[in-house]
Amino acid sequence: MEKIAIFTDSACDLTDQELADHHIKFLPLQIIYKDKAFQDRVEISPDEVYGNLEKEVPKTSLPTGTDMDALFRSLIEEGYTHAIGVMISGGLSGTANSVSLMAQEYPELTTYIYDTKNLSISQGIMAIKAAKMVEAGASFEAIKEALPKERASVDTYYCLATLEYLIKGGRIGKVSGTIGQMLNIKPIIYVNEEGIYVTLDKARGTKQAYTKLVNILKENLEKTKCRVYVLHGGAKKEAQDMVERIKDLPGILSLEYRQISPALGVHTGRGLIGIAVERFFK
Repeated sequence: MEKIAIFTDSACDLTDQELADHHIKFLPLQIIYKDKAFQDRVEISPDEVYGNLEKEVPKTSLPTGTDMDALFRSLIEEGYTHAIGVMISGGLSGTANSVSLMAQEYPELTTYIYDTKNLSISQGIMAIKAAKMVEAGASFEAIKEALPKERASVDTYYCLATLEYLIKGGRIGKVSGTIGQMLNIKPIIYVNEEGIYVTLDKARGTKQAYTKLVNILKENLEKTKCRVYVLHGGAKKEAQDMVERIKDLPGILSLEYRQISPALGVHTGRGLIGIAVERFFK
């Protein structure tokens, strides 16, 4: 009989309570400063990262080999026969590939690593989907088949106060940066089907950028009902204001806001506002 574990990495932006409620295992990415490395979300918080950005911009890295080894060993000790990893986009991080290679060292555990080609709560939604299927008694193969369908139902859009950190971190992909900085152009960034950042739209200034985010949400809601998440990076007030702005739109099944993980915040800097949608087609 299959005993299936679901695990994800710290870019998922699920709360500790959500992870516990759905029995989702957790691999922290690393936040690396000149003198010390921290486990993302375990040993360092987003506020600590944002508060220190002017002094030092840390690097981010994959989960350590020690953490990956500990995860797989614990799954085997707990009697799991199968494991599914729901990981940050391979277009933005080498985590999925690294974990996949490590999994080969544990042949007694049948493992599938799913590259979500997404990040943040959109990734987390897919992890919860997989966990709920486990709770409902679904098979390993059925969950593998369901995850790409769930990927088609979620999207992440956001704008930044500055492109400085995305450029420094090498995560800018096809987003144009320097000229936009000079002209106060705010790109609306989208994680596309290939799992990389691309520019979906552009706005002149923050106010217009927020309006365009709202319009993108409205376009989604015109097609179907959605669960909606307002994301922020060190911009709690702006996130709360966005919630107030959109809360009465028809078609929203649920609405909440949450701060992105430190590993994502390193590359975005303070001031990110985003919207993630999970669509429920009729």
